[in-house]
Amino acid sequence: MTDPIADYLTRLRNALKARHRVLDIPSSNIKKEITKVLRDKGYILNYKFEDTKNHQGNIKIALKYNPETNKPAIMHLERASRPGLRKYAQADAMPRVLNGLGVAIVSTSKGVVTDKEARDMNVGGEVLCYVY
Repeated sequence: MTDPIADYLTRLRNALKARHRVLDIPSSNIKKEITKVLRDKGYILNYKFEDTKNHQGNIKIALKYNPETNKPAIMHLERASRPGLRKYAQADAMPRVLNGLGVAIVSTSKGVVTDKEARDMNVGGEVLCYVY
């Protein structure tokens, strides 16, 4: 697999379209950090990291839906930086998603954070994806 983050986002997108409640994804450190950011920002209900026989592990994600309309909390997932074309942003040029209503997930030297947190910490980094 050449782009595990794109695979992670595609699995998440497909599970939301199929109205699944729980999703299993093969684990990696960057996927764990992205999952933590999604949980902190309220896009998913909960997550759990599980170990497997091959020591890679799995991430179990409980997806979040609106109770009245049954629409998913995540309306759009888009990969920004990819292996063929990396996208980096400085702290003062950090992208805003939906004029601040969405979130850009950024990999910085201080860890994986949102665009707003990166601006507050005055650090730049690789823009991984956009979520709203």
